[in-house]
Amino acid sequence: MTTRLLLIDDDTRLTAMVGDYLRANGHEVDVAGTLAAGREQLRGQHYDALVLDLMLPDGDGLDLTRELRADARLKRLPLLMLTARGEPLDRVLGLELGADDYLAKPFEARELLARIKALLRRAQPDPMADELMRFGRLEIDLGARQARIDGKPCDLTGHQFDLLVVLAQGAGRVLSRDQIMDALKGHAMEAFDRSIDVHVSRIRACIEDDPKLPKRVLTVRGSGYVFARKQDADE
Repeated sequence: MTTRLLLIDDDTRLTAMVGDYLRANGHEVDVAGTLAAGREQLRGQHYDALVLDLMLPDGDGLDLTRELRADARLKRLPLLMLTARGEPLDRVLGLELGADDYLAKPFEARELLARIKALLRRAQPDPMADELMRFGRLEIDLGARQARIDGKPCDLTGHQFDLLVVLAQGAGRVLSRDQIMDALKGHAMEAFDRSIDVHVSRIRACIEDDPKLPKRVLTVRGSGYVFARKQDADE
């Protein structure tokens, strides 16, 4: 099935090259050169993923990211930030605001394609994954790719859900950042430790909503993280 992508970037030479490459690999691609044009496209069309530049003539792509993650219709739209601002702080901020991946310019078109494919895979339900993991008030529905607290969906990005699954499947075991990144191979996230910390912080905010209850995801200083077993967190 053909997927439809929106590329928001004001570099016309780059968007022409990337657009042609993605179309040659089976994707429909629309291009917008400003935030205003991108917003208009998103209002009127359905897209399977968004590739978003941060530095645009009429504003910062981070502002649009905030808007999308606050919009019930678009909050789960797979989003890859594509930008010349490659400093770790920019990456962390983008991830904290809800981006699913981050690719710095200059880049290889093949890597962009691989990352988009990974985003699209994660956005699709896995018909073979019908297992429901339960940890007290927390349910992790692998088939629906959704985590729920007391039946209420948690506001997690696709990558954060994948990370939660890795932690939960290793419940009771300390997982180092390297082990976590190995488990997430093929998910097109850049392997720098700080991104894991950012995503774990977001996961905690979603699944540890009651400060009176024990924590579910624990930090083991100098080692990594451990997902608490039922008796540790629920009793």
